[in-house]
Amino acid sequence: MTPQVVLAALACTAAAASYGFGAILMKRATMAHDPLPASATVHVAAALILLLPMGIAAPSVHPTPGAMIAVTVLGTITSGFMYWLSMRLMREIPASAATSAAFMIPLFGVTWGGLFLGEAVTASMLPGCVLVLAATALITGFNPFRGALREP
Repeated sequence: MTPQVVLAALACTAAAASYGFGAILMKRATMAHDPLPASATVHVAAALILLLPMGIAAPSVHPTPGAMIAVTVLGTITSGFMYWLSMRLMREIPASAATSAAFMIPLFGVTWGGLFLGEAVTASMLPGCVLVLAATALITGFNPFRGALREP
């Protein structure tokens, strides 16, 4: 196994752990603060953190107006709105269920990559997709057999 593969596996493990720790911290934050100001604070802090790398890369980057509009829409509407919505959900349901939509990211990434970018979608990806769907069902409490298993 090459060092690059080991580093990639460690990065994936760290990302998964970050989701877990982040969900716990977000649940605590939603109990102490209103979701809208909390999510706005997170997004402003992230924008401030990204100012330094942006300043370093800015001289060599020539974004088009369309690209700037796309980044603004993705940052405010999709990311900002969904972050606020997930923080509102955190108040009402368990953190594990509120963050379960993140499990679907790889599945949709493969699907959109195949549909829009012409990337290869192979049969070997099917077990991973089934595993993602099963994990999401287990976390959210979905059980299609619940009614059938009850005795009359």
